[in-house]
Amino acid sequence: MANEGGEWIMKGLDWDNPYRIRTWRELINWINEVGFLPLFANEVPGFSAEEHVSPLYWWSGDPEQDPWAWREIIPATGEVAYGKFFAGKTGFISREWFPYFANARRDGYDFDSAWEDGLIQRRNKAIMDLCEDGGLHPGFELKPAAGFGKDGYKNFDGCMTALQMQTYLVIRKFECRRSKKGQSYGMPVSFYQKPEALWGYEHVTSAYREEPAVSAERIFRRAREWFPEGTDAALRKILK
Repeated sequence: MANEGGEWIMKGLDWDNPYRIRTWRELINWINEVGFLPLFANEVPGFSAEEHVSPLYWWSGDPEQDPWAWREIIPATGEVAYGKFFAGKTGFISREWFPYFANARRDGYDFDSAWEDGLIQRRNKAIMDLCEDGGLHPGFELKPAAGFGKDGYKNFDGCMTALQMQTYLVIRKFECRRSKKGQSYGMPVSFYQKPEALWGYEHVTSAYREEPAVSAERIFRRAREWFPEGTDAALRKILK
């Protein structure tokens, strides 16, 4: 996505291009093949879902063609993880590669261990305490319940981004709010869950057996293999 003359222009492939990703299922398959993928274009050529779909149907609301709708459908399948994993921006990580991200981003720490060692802010702990039940929690409920607000903790959005970057939370689905009469309204909102509740503790932490720096380098080498046109600096910035 590029801003040209004040107008946002979506990148992508021509409709007739045989390499164009045509369905959300094809996108899941490609994420699983590559291992991880940002949603939107960035400094690394080709390293995004945006650059491999058609630019014609973004925000059209058509679930068959709209990649923005796909980013709602895909997390609900539980087949790949979705969240703000790439320099604070959204993208996907396959089940296979998630343990390496968890090891690298958490520096080998479970959340409780990081908290005990003074590496976690109290306001982030307040959010995670609410997610310990393994359920799916909408952000608009987490915010007041965790004590954020006018007279409470600040920067809820920043805390949620940090927890996703550290792989302690993922976005599991999108759903509209409901009125007291049960009617949906407004834009779909994010529901969050611990990845351990999605895929199990043993799988998520299965890369803890290697040094976090080794996992980080493994991720970098994978990205370098698939997207050689990007500079090392650009890749490391997105994957930090």
